[in-house]
Amino acid sequence: MTNDPITLEIIQNSLQNAADEMFAAMKKTAMSSIIYEVLDMGTGITDAEGEIACSGAGIPGFVGVLDKAVKVINGKFGAPGAVEPGDVFITNDPYYGGVTHLNDIVVAMPVFAEGRIIAWTANIAHNSDVGGMAPGSLTGDATEIFQEGLRLPAIKVISRGEPIQPVMEIIKVNSRMPDVLEGDVWAAVASVRIGAARLAEIAGKYGAATFEQAMTAFMDYGERVSRAALSTLPKGVFTLSEEQDDGLVFSVVITITDDEFVVDLTNNPDQATGPVNTSRDSVIVSAQMIFKSLTDPHSPCNAGSFRPIRLLTREGSVFHAREPAPVGFYYEIDLRAYDLMWRCLARHIPERLAAGHFASVCGTFIGGIHPDTGRQYTIIEPQLGGWGGREGMDGNSAMFSGAHGETFNCPAEVNEARNGLYVDRMELNLEPGGEGAFTGGRGIVMDYRVRADNGFLTIGYTRSRFPAWALNGGREGSPNYVEFIPKDGERQRFAFVSGLGTKKDDVIRVVTGNGGGFGDPARRDPDLVRRDVKNGLISAERAREVYGITIEPAA
Repeated sequence: MTNDPITLEIIQNSLQNAADEMFAAMKKTAMSSIIYEVLDMGTGITDAEGEIACSGAGIPGFVGVLDKAVKVINGKFGAPGAVEPGDVFITNDPYYGGVTHLNDIVVAMPVFAEGRIIAWTANIAHNSDVGGMAPGSLTGDATEIFQEGLRLPAIKVISRGEPIQPVMEIIKVNSRMPDVLEGDVWAAVASVRIGAARLAEIAGKYGAATFEQAMTAFMDYGERVSRAALSTLPKGVFTLSEEQDDGLVFSVVITITDDEFVVDLTNNPDQATGPVNTSRDSVIVSAQMIFKSLTDPHSPCNAGSFRPIRLLTREGSVFHAREPAPVGFYYEIDLRAYDLMWRCLARHIPERLAAGHFASVCGTFIGGIHPDTGRQYTIIEPQLGGWGGREGMDGNSAMFSGAHGETFNCPAEVNEARNGLYVDRMELNLEPGGEGAFTGGRGIVMDYRVRADNGFLTIGYTRSRFPAWALNGGREGSPNYVEFIPKDGERQRFAFVSGLGTKKDDVIRVVTGNGGGFGDPARRDPDLVRRDVKNGLISAERAREVYGITIEPAA
């Protein structure tokens, strides 16, 4: 073992490279466009106990899940000899280590060196269909988790390098898209195997003890950085209560001291009958993301980064659901918690936190039978939206939500080739909203046109009734919603709908919100207003109405 800082830094950088290689392997071998195009996944490395040692690329809300899953696997298979070289484990159940919802499968593999486990490699990705009462395994009609798909409660799927075939068969037979699910699971297995091989090489080169020392040293460093940044935050007790689209009121109390960042979500509604609940572990990730953005947003995170955080929840509430509550739309509840914490602190730290963003994954599920292949397809598409303005800068347009992070929209060409629809348009949302000295970024308008009869649409959007919030006198953003435009019939507008029937040439129009504005619109630089009019972002009439600036028509 060595304390040589250069050696420890080399090992830590090697861990990062291994996690990134895991991500690349999964991207290149997965079968679902939600994984290989959208990159709705995450990779990471933990130490032997399951503490996150290195976060790879991917969705922030996913990377923070992996350590929690590994800890459950460790606890379940803690007996001597229960975990062997070549084993691979799988879980998707939030009540048994899965953290999120059943579509998100975690795959984890132990790394052995010198006869003992020194680390785990793990990944998570959204899978297109894992069974349940509805195609795509997501429906607002679910009243218990049994209706949401196959539950994998932290089990072994590969033993000593050989697949446990009955487990694989059970996974496949429960899906409406068995070959796609099987391919995505094997992509995940390939990813953790590559990571494990790389870590074994590193440990073989430097020794297991030095390898473990490097992980411990970097976690301790992460804690020191976080605590140093914590000392610069305002101290006190900060509170916020906010009405939600469905009329419920969510509340948070954040206490910042010299030593702790305490998030109290105990005073919140009981868990819902429907699938708008989340697990406590998943809410912890929301708290971690806010804390990281306030303390050390530019460096990789690890377990040490989050040691100052303490989360308080009440079991049986929407933020700490009790089995067998359904959790299909967990991601919207996580985002509500994330946005609640953000808004609670933004008034006190406006130099670090912008006005509110569209704050919804806007997950759009469209499916049916592909008109060319006759096979079941399900498109799962998170949507882009507008971010809030901040002092000195307008908000970004057409970006993913804070929880969804480093992902991409699926190219129209891929959607049209793989799925039974056309993408007729994608453009910026020009609805009013988000005006200010620094404006909120624009959401999008996107039209999907269905190519065959007997399809379905399922969505679950929040911030539909209450748009993105503003700061310092800016104006609220605009809402998230879907407009369903049937070829024959009247238009309908939805924020939540499950299994809505679609027919050929029906149009599903996604409209995502503009971010909140920052500062009184009267403070906006007239040159910026003229630029916005020239670029078609606002009309001359709107410029006069909101900003008091008259734009003469071009000669």
